[in-house]
Formats: sequence, C-alpha cells, structure tokens
Amino acid sequence: MKLAKLAKAGAVVALSAVFLAACGKSSDNSASDKQVLNWSESAELPSMDLSKATDTVSFNQLNNSMEGLYRLGKNSKIEPGIATKTEVSDDGLTYTFTLRKNAKWSNGDPVTAKDFVYSWQRTIDPKTGSQYAYLFDGVANAQDIMDGKKQPSELGIKADGDHKLVVTLDKQVPYFKLLMGFPVFFPQNQKVVEEYGDKYGTASKYMVYNGPFVLKDWTGTNLSWTLAKNKNYWDKSKVKLDEINYKVNKSTTTAYNLYQSGKVDATVLGAEQARQLKGQTGYTDRKEASVFYLQLNEQKAEFANTKIRQAISKAIDREQYVKQVLAGASTPAKGFVSSDLAERNGKDFVDAAYVKSAVEYNEKDAKKLFEEGLKEVGQDKIEFSILGDDTDTSKKATEFLQSEITETFGSDKVKVTVSNVPFKTRLARTEQKNFDVVVSGWGADFADPISFLDLMTSDNSQNAGGWKNEEYDRLIEASKTTDANDPAKRWDDLVQAEKILMDDQGVIPLYQSTKPWMVKPSVKNVIFNSAGVNYNFKEAYISGN
Repeated sequence: MKLAKLAKAGAVVALSAVFLAACGKSSDNSASDKQVLNWSESAELPSMDLSKATDTVSFNQLNNSMEGLYRLGKNSKIEPGIATKTEVSDDGLTYTFTLRKNAKWSNGDPVTAKDFVYSWQRTIDPKTGSQYAYLFDGVANAQDIMDGKKQPSELGIKADGDHKLVVTLDKQVPYFKLLMGFPVFFPQNQKVVEEYGDKYGTASKYMVYNGPFVLKDWTGTNLSWTLAKNKNYWDKSKVKLDEINYKVNKSTTTAYNLYQSGKVDATVLGAEQARQLKGQTGYTDRKEASVFYLQLNEQKAEFANTKIRQAISKAIDREQYVKQVLAGASTPAKGFVSSDLAERNGKDFVDAAYVKSAVEYNEKDAKKLFEEGLKEVGQDKIEFSILGDDTDTSKKATEFLQSEITETFGSDKVKVTVSNVPFKTRLARTEQKNFDVVVSGWGADFADPISFLDLMTSDNSQNAGGWKNEEYDRLIEASKTTDANDPAKRWDDLVQAEKILMDDQGVIPLYQSTKPWMVKPSVKNVIFNSAGVNYNFKEAYISGN
C-alpha cells in the first residue's frame, strides 16, 4: 500500500498541544478509569472508502474500525473475524464461509453475506476507479470485469442466505486467506453507501463501522480524529481501549516534547532523535516490509530512455542517503521487493533476485550512461522536478537527491528542482501522473513478493511512471496461472521478473524502512505487522488502569 514519506522516513508525527488542550485528554490515565491512548500519526487521513483507499494511514484506520472475514493477529496469523468457519474444496477453487449471526454495523444493521457481495462488486467495478481492484485477480471473472468484458454482478462471490458466503476462484491463489484480512476485502453497507453517495467515506459521519472502533471527529480535511470503542461490535468484551486519539504533527521537536511531557503515548522519532535515544526505555525499532523508491514519468522522453534512468540510479549514494537523511534508521534497498518478506530453501527473495548494478553508487558509470542517454534522446540538458511530501524528513530527502544528481552530472547538463506538498496532494498528483520524478513508498499488503511486483505490470494503476516490459508482464502472469501451483517455478518467475525490473531500472529503489519509535511501557498488546496493515489495536490497553 502507499506509504507516507513522513512516517517511513522516520520523521515525527504526534499530538499537538492545541489539540490536547481543546479535548482535555492526556495520556495520564490515572485520573480516570477510561482507557485512552494518544497516538501520533504519520500524515493526514485521505479516505475511509475502502474501495478507494490506497495508503497506510487510511488502511490503519479501516483495519481498526472495520472487519472482514478474518483479522490478522501477531505475525499475520489468521484470527476469526466475521467468518466462524471456512470450508475449501479439494481443488482449492471454492471457499465457503459461515458468518457469525451476532455481527452488526454501528447503526444496528446486521452484517450479512450480501454486504461482502456488494462490497466486492463495488470495488471491482471499473466505474468505482479502485486502484486495488487488481488484488481480486483469481476470483472468478474478476479480470474480465476489470477489462469491461463482464458485469460486476458476474464476480465469483455469492450470498447463500444471510450467513453463508461462497467465493469461486478461477485459479488457486496461494495467499488468498491473507487477502481476506486486508481492508479491500471487507464488507460495505449498501444502504449507507447509496444514502451518502459521493460523500461516502469522506468524513467520519458519512460512514458506518463493523469493527472494534468507530471513527469520530474527522471532517475529511482536519488533522485530528478519534477511534472510539464500538458498542455494537460482536467481540466488544475484548476491546479494552475506550478511545484512541490521533493528531498529525509534522514537527519532530514538538512531537517529542509532547512525549516527554506525558501527553503522547507513542511517537515516531526523527532521525537525530533516534540516534540519541536508541537503547533507552521505550525505544523500539520497527522494521517494515516497505520500500521507498523513485518513479520517473516515462511520458517525458528523457525518462523513457533506459540509460538515463540507470544513470540517475547510479548517481545516488544510498549509504549516504540513509546516514544523512535518516540517521542510519533504515537500510539501503537491495531491490524493489523488501527483505525478510519471503524465502525459499533458506534464501531471502531479495538475495535471489539481487541486481547489484541497479542499486550501486557509481559516479563514473553514471556520467557515461547519462552522456549516452542524452545523445540518444537528442538533448544537451534535461530539467525536472522531484516531488515529495512536505515533512522535514521528506524535504531533506528531496534536497539530498537534488544535490546528488546535480553534483554528479553538473548544472550545465541537468537542472533539478524540488516540490514538497502534503501527503494527500502527493498521492493525487502521482495518480494523475502530474509529476516528473516522485518519491513513492510501498508496503507489502501480504507476505509475498507479488505484492510488490504486481505494481509494475504494464496496466497496473500503481505503475505511475508508465514503465512497460512484455517479458516482465509474461512472468508475472505465469506466476499467477500456469505456475501458480508449482512453488519452484513460481519463485523463479518472480525472481526473473525482479531482475528485469532492476536491469531496466523501471523504478529506482532507495531504502527499506525501519521506523524508530518511543512507546510508553504502559502501552500493552498493540499488534504490529510488517506486511499488510501495520496496526491492530483490538486488544491493546494501558496498564495500571
């Protein structure tokens, strides 16, 4: 899923003093029996429409205010959600889910099998414009629906009464159960979606919820909101927190001061703060299955040139990037897929698919390739802007990249400017292909390399740069079809695809994120998963209350 540069680069976001004074709440819960957690967030909340959400902030809110067939517990373990029983046919192509009868929406409506059918059909419908529709590939007729050849009503999902859901696949999907714990596959209340129309999911009041919490006080543009315990949740006895208060703050100094003064329970640290606080009580490193990378808009002739893309990649010293911008809090990327995501026969996918030249700093080769590329496109000089988020760390990142590229090729050969905008704006401009070069981030939606590699197929909506390679597309398709049930062949397909992507520099990987946090020892039972949605607060609590 799309990542906020702010969070993954280690910049701090937290509750502002203004917000805390206004709401009268503090992390000092001793004064009250209420369980209140004050949590810093990485960026603004773009959307609560699960058919249209694309980013970590939105999905973390959806994961805690909504619920699907399963929930993902510690280490992405499948746990009961709305489904109480799952039956799988011998050929692995039919899943029959029995749904619990006591599940309700926050407005009191029952959660039924029809809510899943409606939700899936709405998301897969090209008219909805979901950027996550491709995840339904494998569900019967999904691809034909996305291609406009069949109607959404023909998707392989049917309600057998109110409490039985039948899903038919047209090919086995090895990670199908993990997908069922991802918000894109959660149910939606058709009555509510149709009642609110275009407003649905744009503010907390234009929603209903079926998860442990309900969202409150989010207007769609403000930088603070609250998750409150859902009194209609079927498993509410296990939900200990009464409220989780969120606030975006883009100042690292302010955020850490709030933590020190006891007004914030958990906050991401800035790079220098992480260096100073590492090893102290409450310090936590959270390595994520996420990679930050550059996308180059190939609608520009110079970026359609492979040598220029390769040259820019070689001009970036990733070791220095991590050291100077992130204070060593993350690791240089070895490829597009994150490390520790998948392995075969004891070998990490990243090592099996490693293309050293694609992520290696080499000023001499960079200059040579750049000159050759300029000649091929018939230009003496190129000009472009690097788009990033408007956080302190992101500004440092874009400035570092600007400096590296300019110093390597010379100002007579390249003019680089930077543009730093709010996270929500950066997402919108990326989706509209309104950029030259953009710093993008992606976190695995589930623990499989395909969660990354799918993005760079020719027609994937996340492929904002427009890179295309027929052999790459063929290998990704083979991994899902002819080789889907042969682990060795499927692994090889994905390894070869990654190598093609890196050789051709379809994207320019920068680093894999590790986020340094300070978390109060009193905060217990927060589940963090590196792949998929990061946070599950269902059974979290504040000790000592």
